[in-house]
Amino acid sequence: MIDLHNHILPGIDDGPATLLESLELARIAVDDGIQHIVATPHIHPGRYENQISNIQPVLLKLQQSLIELDIPLTLSMGAEVRISTEMLNMIPARKIPFIGNWFGQSILLLEQPHSHILPGTLKLIHWLQSQNITPMIAHPERNKEIMLTPDKLSPFVEAGCLIQLTAMSITGNFGAKAQHCANHILEQDWVTVIATDAHNKNHRPPILSHSFKTVVEMLGLQHATRLFIDNPKIILGQSS
Repeated sequence: MIDLHNHILPGIDDGPATLLESLELARIAVDDGIQHIVATPHIHPGRYENQISNIQPVLLKLQQSLIELDIPLTLSMGAEVRISTEMLNMIPARKIPFIGNWFGQSILLLEQPHSHILPGTLKLIHWLQSQNITPMIAHPERNKEIMLTPDKLSPFVEAGCLIQLTAMSITGNFGAKAQHCANHILEQDWVTVIATDAHNKNHRPPILSHSFKTVVEMLGLQHATRLFIDNPKIILGQSS
């Protein structure tokens, strides 16, 4: 399996604090059947002042440690980008990494506030698309406004956004409301990928197998394979 949203890099956001903790997450992921992780630290101006220049050396150090310890996990660079005015300048300056490509467009993992949908978000999405960027909306099922009214996600799907659900939402670990919302989004066939959004080994581990099994039971093996394996491979340019 492939995990396209994961905060595995140490000391860079609210994920693991140390390299040893990152390596623990790597081992958990490999044991769960994950072969490739896109490291997606927060880019959240005013809170996490990350960009390619400081993400890349941390990624390289972790990659080297995986090789030295013979942990069979591939890492690549991305970011989870909080909606902000700063991103309008950071993108043209090439300070923000993309998680992959979708049929010729770069994919930006875009995070909304957890409380609501910001006014003007669709306008931002249209601007991103004009820059040859396809937004992937991170964990919409955990946005309080969308949790109350899941169909508020519909305009974003119609606008061409990709959708990423959190594995632990599907299994109920983020509560009944998030689970209900995730199920609705799955049933509407709006989901592009399911990822862990892992942060730590105890409360937010890099586990996909449990939600894979749940999606198989809900929608069948072919559908689950598309969300956990096939679409991520397309995004990473690994599909045949």
